[in-house]
Amino acid sequence: MMKSIVLYQTSILHRSMASKELAPSKTPFFPNHFIRNQFGTKPQFPPETTNLSGRVAIVTGSNTGLGLECARQLLSYKLSRLILAVRSVKKGEDAASGLTSQYPNAVIEVWQFEMTSYDSIRALAARVGKLSRLDMAILNAGVGFHDFKIVPSTGHEETIQVNYLSTMLLAVLLLPSLKTKSPTGPGRLTISTAMLSMTAKFPNKHEDPLLPSFDDKRYFDASDIYATSKLLGQMFVWKLTDLVTAEEVVVNMVEPGFVKGTDLHKDRPFGTRALLGLFKAAAARTVQVGASAYVDACAVKSKESHGCILTNWEIAP
Repeated sequence: MMKSIVLYQTSILHRSMASKELAPSKTPFFPNHFIRNQFGTKPQFPPETTNLSGRVAIVTGSNTGLGLECARQLLSYKLSRLILAVRSVKKGEDAASGLTSQYPNAVIEVWQFEMTSYDSIRALAARVGKLSRLDMAILNAGVGFHDFKIVPSTGHEETIQVNYLSTMLLAVLLLPSLKTKSPTGPGRLTISTAMLSMTAKFPNKHEDPLLPSFDDKRYFDASDIYATSKLLGQMFVWKLTDLVTAEEVVVNMVEPGFVKGTDLHKDRPFGTRALLGLFKAAAARTVQVGASAYVDACAVKSKESHGCILTNWEIAP
C-alpha cells in the first residue's frame, strides 16, 4: 500500500512540475525504464472529443512510420490542413493519396524537404512563413543507426547533422510562424527524442570546440551516436525554452518508445535487423501507440509541457 501511495504521489508530481524541476533520473535505462515503457504503461489516446477543425499542422518525415501514423491520427481528429514535409515527393504523394481517401475533407499537401541541406531547411521555413495559419509543427524526421558518413554539403557527420543541427535549426526558424499564425493560442512545436539519451557515452564531451569533434572518425561509435544526438537535442531545448515562453510557443519533446513498423534500423546489417525483428515482435509498441504520444504532446498537452520531455504520456526528468 505504501509503495502504491509513493508511486501515485510521484505521478502527480511529474504532472505538475516541469522536466527541469524534477531530479535527474538515476534509474538505469535497461532494464528498468525499458520494461516500464514497453510493458508497464497504458497508452493514453487523446479524448474522443478532441477537435482540430480549422487547424493547420506540418509533420516532417511523414511518408512512412511514426510520421505517417501521426499525420493519420491528426486527421482523425478533424485537422483541416496537413503538410507532409518529406524527402521523396513521390513517396509523399503516395502517402497523401492514402490519407486523402480516408479523410477527403482535409487539405493535404506534400512539400519536398531535405534534412541534410541548410538551403532546403531555410526554404521550408520561408514557405511556412507565407502560410496564413500554422498551429502545430511535429519534427519527426531523423536518421537511426548509421555508419560514419560525412554530409558533403555541410562537412558534418550525418547523424549529428540530421538529428541535432538540422532539426534544431528548423525548430528555431519555425518559431516566428508558430508565434504569430496560431489564432487559437500559442502554437505547438513538438520534437521527437529518445530516452536512449540516458545511455549516451558522449566520448568527446570535453572537446573544445565541441561540434567539429563529431566529424572526427576517432570519436564515432555506431552504437552511441544516435543516443548522443538525442542528448544534444534535449540540451538545446533546455536552453531554447529559457528564451521562448509558453505564452509564445509551447515547445516540448516526446519519446514514443521502442516502436516497430519504422525505418529506424533499416541500415543495420541483416543479422542485426533479424535479431531486432524478433525483439520488436516481443517487446515493441505498435506504430499507432507510438504516434499517439506525438498527438498527445502537440494536441492535448498544454503550457505545462513547455520545455519538457514527455515519456509514457507524462512529464519526465
